[in-house]
Formats: sequence, C-alpha cells, structure tokens
Amino acid sequence: MIPTTSKKVVVYQMLTRLFSNKNTTNKPYGTIQENGVGKFNDITDTVLVELKKLGITHVWYTGVLEHAIMTDYSAFGIKKDDPDVIKGRAGSPYAIKDYYDVDPDLAVDVKNRMNEFEQLIERTHQQNLKVIIDFIPNHVARSYQSDQKPTGVKDLGEGDDQTKAFLPNNNFYYLPGESFKVPEESAAITKTFFPEKDGRYQESPAKVTGNDQFTSSPGINEWFETVKLNYGVDILNNKTNYFEPIPNTWEKMRDILVFWANKKVDGFRCDVAEMVPVEFWNWVIPQVKKVNPEILFIAEIYNPDAYRKYISTGGFDYLYEKVLLYDTLRLLIDKKRNTSDIPEIQERLNGVTQHMLHFLENHDEQRIASPFFAGNPFRAIPAMTISATIDQGPVMIYFGQEVGEPGKGAEGFGGEDGRTTIFDYWSAPEHQKWYNNGNCNDSLLSQGQKDLRQYYQTILNFAQSNEAIVGGKYADITTYNVEKANFGNDVHAFLRYTENEVLLIINSFNDVPMQIELVIPENLQVTLPKLKDSKWKDQLNQTNELEVKDFKTSLSLKPYSSYIFKVQL
Repeated sequence: MIPTTSKKVVVYQMLTRLFSNKNTTNKPYGTIQENGVGKFNDITDTVLVELKKLGITHVWYTGVLEHAIMTDYSAFGIKKDDPDVIKGRAGSPYAIKDYYDVDPDLAVDVKNRMNEFEQLIERTHQQNLKVIIDFIPNHVARSYQSDQKPTGVKDLGEGDDQTKAFLPNNNFYYLPGESFKVPEESAAITKTFFPEKDGRYQESPAKVTGNDQFTSSPGINEWFETVKLNYGVDILNNKTNYFEPIPNTWEKMRDILVFWANKKVDGFRCDVAEMVPVEFWNWVIPQVKKVNPEILFIAEIYNPDAYRKYISTGGFDYLYEKVLLYDTLRLLIDKKRNTSDIPEIQERLNGVTQHMLHFLENHDEQRIASPFFAGNPFRAIPAMTISATIDQGPVMIYFGQEVGEPGKGAEGFGGEDGRTTIFDYWSAPEHQKWYNNGNCNDSLLSQGQKDLRQYYQTILNFAQSNEAIVGGKYADITTYNVEKANFGNDVHAFLRYTENEVLLIINSFNDVPMQIELVIPENLQVTLPKLKDSKWKDQLNQTNELEVKDFKTSLSLKPYSSYIFKVQL
C-alpha cells in the first residue's frame, strides 16, 4: 500500500559522482585526477534548499553503493578491481562490489566514507526531503567481495558448490568446466587508454552474466562486467522454481535491504526488478517495511502486462512507466504518434495509474536537449506537463534536465549517444553553470535556461501540492474533441478534478501557433454542471484567462505549449 501523503512524490535523480563535480576538463577516458568527481560533502544545505524550491520531495542518489572502478583504493583496504571487467574508468554503478559499503570516489576522507554518506542523509532530512538509493538485486560485479559486511555475514558465493550449474542455495549460476573469456573488444577498443587491460582476468568456472547470458564469452554489449544472482529459479530447465525452503540469496538480500533501511534511507529504486521473481518481492518488502512502514519501493520494469502483478503480488509502491507513456510522448514530439493514444494508455492502466512513475529523462535515456531526442528542450514542455499532471503517480526529473543539459561528448565507454555517461569520470557543463561551484544560482545561465528552469519549478511545485493533481480524478476530453474535429491529433486535453476544484490541462505538440475549439463532453457536462458558464485562470502562465460558454470555448495555442486552467467557481 502506498504511504498516505498530501503531496505527489517528485523525484530528482542525481548521478552523485557528476552532480557536484567542479572540474571542466572532460578528457575522454580521463582519470579521477584529470576529470574530477563530485563528493557527498559537496551536496550542501545550499544544494538541498534549491532542490526543495524546485519542487522536489525525494532525492535519488544514484551510484552510492560501492561498485567496481578503475581507481585504486587498495591503500584503504579496498581490493583493487581488474580493469578487464570494468566499463569505463569510473565503472558502472550497477556492478556492485560491496552491498554494505559506499563508493570511495564520493568521499573526501575515504576511511570516513560511510559517515559522510550518513551525514548527507541527515542533511537531506533536515530540509524535509527524502532519500532514495539504488538496490541492485539481479546481479553484482564479477569482483564482488564485501570488506565491510557485518560480523557473521557470509559473502555472496561463499559456500556455493561451483561444480553444479544450478543449486537452489547457490548464490550464482555456473558453467562448470568453462573459464570466463574477457570480450576481445574490451581490450581492443581501450588499449590506448588502458594498457593494464591485458585480457587475463581469471574466473573458473565461469559465472553466468547478469543479463542471463549462459555463455563463458559474452560480448562487449552484454553485461559482461556482472554476474547473475540465483533466486532459486532453474532458468535452463523450464524456469522451475525452488522457493521452499527460502533460498539463501533471498535471505542475504533481505539483510542488505534491512541494513540500509536502518541507515534511514527512505526508499529503494530496484534495478531491473522484473528479472527477479515476484515471489521474492512479496516475501521481502513486508519485512523491510517493518523497519520503516513508510519506506518506498520503486520497480524498474518494462513489461506493462506484469505491472499489476508487481503491484498486487510484489508489493511495489511505484513502477517505472516507460513503455507506454514515455515512449508515446517521445514519439509525439517527433510527430510519430497521436495525442489520441494517451487516453488509451490511461484506460489500460485504469486502477493502477497512482502507482505509475513518469519521466522524460533518466540515466538510461537520451537527454531531451540532445540531437538524438528533441534537440530544443522547450519542445518537451507539453510532454513534461502531461507527465507531471496526468495522474496521482510520481514524476521524476534527471539532474540537469531543468537547464537543458544535452549530454554532449564521447566520454569514454559511454560514447556519443545523447546520454550523460554513467561509466566515466566526466561533468555536465550546462548543469555546472547552475551548480556554479556550489553557489547553486542562475547567474551563469542564459535567459532561455532561466526560463526553462522557472517552468520546471512552476510545474513541479504545482503538481506536488495541488489537490486535484495529488488526489483528484482524471477525465479525458481529447478523444471527443478530435472526433468532433475541434482540434487535431497534435493537441491533448484532459480534466483533473475534486469536489473543490477543476483543472483543464491543454498541451500543444504543434510547431506553429494554432487556434482551437474545445467542448466539454456530454458525460462530463452531467458530472460537472458548474462548468457550463465558467471563467478559468492559467496557473502556468498567470496572464492567460479562458471563458467557457455553454460548455464551449476557443483559445490560441503557442507552439509546444502547456496551459493549466483552474476554474473560478
């Protein structure tokens, strides 16, 4: 059950190592000394106050857990990782090396790294913001070895019978008689930058790769740097389940979640949650919520047919909603989908829309401002407005999105792909202008960036606090008006309403100004008779007003624009 709240959850995903990096070198495959890295301590009260003003309720600190990296911290008792099985110099935040520790890159005093993160949790809470961290349940780094695990805890894989491909209580899957082979491309592509990549990494028997590659020689585009965790599912034999008695992996992962819940984190974004049996989530989430009943579980999930199962059986509070709404909105911006497709999505999700987490950017997706997506971040304003207001579910933005960070540059392993790298030491130059060496202001921003950030601040604050958005009903009026030819398939309109107020939300995906007619459908005329003759004020662009006569109105729409009209009853 979702914890009760008077606010919509608004998540700010922060790639922690990049967010507060002040270095502007951005040398491809640069070292931590060359390109720099942000620290826990750089996320000051000033930062958190500004995020609060932006409309944020939850900060997702991405990349906190210790993962395999190129930088050598062996002087601090942290085993050096083998470069052959690391992507980039900074490594993937999803190749966890120690579930009980934090990334030493993020600490000013490496020996004091956990305390520095605990202080960040405390600072975040002092600003009435909540803390979300990643939980990566499906796979770990090939070099997994916890040096910070509590007394009495056994490492993952410790005690496994490696002569068997599958046993219910093994933590990993094995390929007996085979040795792991480093992808040839890993050494070839980066040998200029990494002479230490010698292709001699030893692992025998080979473990199965994180994305279910049952081969000892996965390719460079597979998750070769990770190994799959075994939750008692015999994947190669009809996916037969062995859940009684409870598998050892379940117990180990529960203990990890409880460990972090006791550190006072407020939620977990669960990586590729549907690659882990739903029965595990059903078993583990209630146990973690005994530590904190308000703790949130967010599932990264991409199969809409599994949504209801991961909510009702799995017990998740919120699910990623990429495949339906995100994909549709992205194609709408490029005029490859119709606004009439959106009501069909909401109908398909009827009854679970309050569990859907919406976004236009995250670390996996291309930046809006990149040429791979919209190019101009203002073209995404109608899509962002819909994401933030269409239902009661959370909305999320990615650091730098609010100033049009374009994800430029071939950073290293990340390449020129319109994303901000998660594998390399790097920075986000447009975001850095706002971060401004920790001053967190708009003095270095262009006027366009100031306007864009002001839009985000307005829409996020409105969405998280307005009663019709937080707890009201949804009613589509797009389909009716498109069928009546009042406007075309590049305009989207809907109502959100409670007993006390009604909002009319209109979005134009057209690249030219246009005049439209709009009629409140007959069924809503019965439900909301006070709308017959009414006056409305735009909550986004305070100067706009609208007058409805006999449930009809007309208005002019600017290119790629949004309007939230509130009725004055």
